[in-house]
Parts: sequence; C-alpha cells; structure tokens
Amino acid sequence: MPQTSTTGSLENASREMITTARYTEEHNAPCMELVEKFTLQKGSDTLIVPKVGQMSVSALLEGQDLVDEEEIGMSTVSVQASEVGAKIIITDKLLRENTQQIWQIVGRQLGEAMARKKDEDVLSLFSALNGGTALGEAAANFSLVNAASCIGVAKAEKYGSDLRIVHHPNAILKLNKDLTGSASGTLRPIPSGFSEDRLGPFWTGLRLSGVPFFEDGNIDTDANGDGYGAIFDKGAMGVLTSVAMNREKQRDASLRATEMVITSDYSAFEIDDTRGASLFYDVANPATNA
Repeated sequence: MPQTSTTGSLENASREMITTARYTEEHNAPCMELVEKFTLQKGSDTLIVPKVGQMSVSALLEGQDLVDEEEIGMSTVSVQASEVGAKIIITDKLLRENTQQIWQIVGRQLGEAMARKKDEDVLSLFSALNGGTALGEAAANFSLVNAASCIGVAKAEKYGSDLRIVHHPNAILKLNKDLTGSASGTLRPIPSGFSEDRLGPFWTGLRLSGVPFFEDGNIDTDANGDGYGAIFDKGAMGVLTSVAMNREKQRDASLRATEMVITSDYSAFEIDDTRGASLFYDVANPATNA
C-alpha cells in the first residue's frame, strides 16, 4: 500500500476520531459543568484562586464612628494542571479495512474514557467537603425528608446562593418515588444558567426549595452499597484546564502501524470546602423483578 495513501487515510481517521472524542467528552462529564471553570493562561504553570471569608455589616447611628474592623481573611488556592492520556495503535490493515463509522465508534470510546476520568476527578472531591463531615449515613435512603433536611442545613450554614445537588441515579430513583409516586418523576425544563446541551441527559427534572438535582452514574458504590453525592455551591470546587484535548501520532514502520496518543492537561480542585457537603446514602441497585 503506498505510504501517501496510508498517510491520507490516517489523517482522515484521526481527525474523525478526535472530533467525535471531543464532542463525546464534552457531553458526558456532568460535574465538569457544575463547578467553576478556569483556563490556564499561556506561559503560566500555576493558577492562583483567592478565597475570601464571610464578613458582617453592623448598624450605625448618625454621627457614630466605625470602630469595629473586619478581617478580610483572604487566602489563596494554588493549582497546577496534570496530564492524563491514552495510546491506541492503528495498523495499516485496520486502516485499509474499516470505514468512517468505525473511527467514530473509536472516538466515542476515547471521549467516554476521557469524560469518565475528568468527571471522577471532580467526584473524588465530594467526600472532603464540609471538612470531611458528610450529611446522611450508611444504608439510609435519600428520601424526600432527608433531601429537604440536607437543603435546610446547606442554607442554614450558608453554603452559598447557587446550590445544586448531584447523586447516583439509584439515590435519585428513591427520591422520585417519594415525590411523585413513580420512578420516573415529572420532567421539567432545566433551570436557566445550566446547559441543556451538556447537562440535559443528567437533569432529573427535580427541584426542591429552589435547588436542582442532577444524577451521575460515575459515583462509586462501596462494598455496602453506599455512595457519596453532594450538595454544593458552584464556587466550592473548580476545574483548571490547560489543554482540553490534544493528539499526536508517530509512525512505527516495523509494526506497520501508527501510534496515536490522546492527552489532556487539567486539574479538579477544591476552592472552599465550607461551600458544600457530601451526601452519604444508599445507592445500591434496586430490585428489577418486583
């Protein structure tokens, strides 16, 4: 097979894969869309995020001098991006014998893998929110009463004004049954400020006391069938992106193949753990033969 033909076909295949992978990744990492986003500036290797504590304002009388000073209480969070990646081998034979649809499938698999990794990195931050103290307990259902109580705590403790809840689909199923008497609930439009395009599949249709609920099947289930969701303000966590997705290829003539390397350079990090708390509840699979 002439090298020029192989090179042209390879370029088309890699372009198809990356286009599909990028789209798939952007639409399969819900938690990436629910936290603050930052982009690392060119020439910089560190992001500095300021963190300011709560302040209070006092009533004054006419002619009264202000004598109480407010401590700004500013601290900073320093973040550096880290690389993740995957390598695939595209043989000349594979390239000759497969169609555009195959490369779209490979791209979807790559995109799903990258999305899962990024989403899981955000999810891994949940258990450290609120100083590591979770709301809920092992084996407890994420019931209507418990969900409402968690929202009450979040508002009383001033987690923030832009709250959202993320939990496992099995936890949401139990809540749906409490709210509507069915597993499916009632589909309502996604609240303004959230991307229908990227978050639509994860939107549960549920809002309670103004707080929207999203589901995420990447939440881990422990040996006892419990898992950590979270209630948090958007400013509790963040994602820093240096390179969203990059591709490089290298020819291996003796293998009659080309190595394709896909990388991303980013970091998921906690901004302020006082702006959220994990929700530790039962997320075991329900009976399917009831």
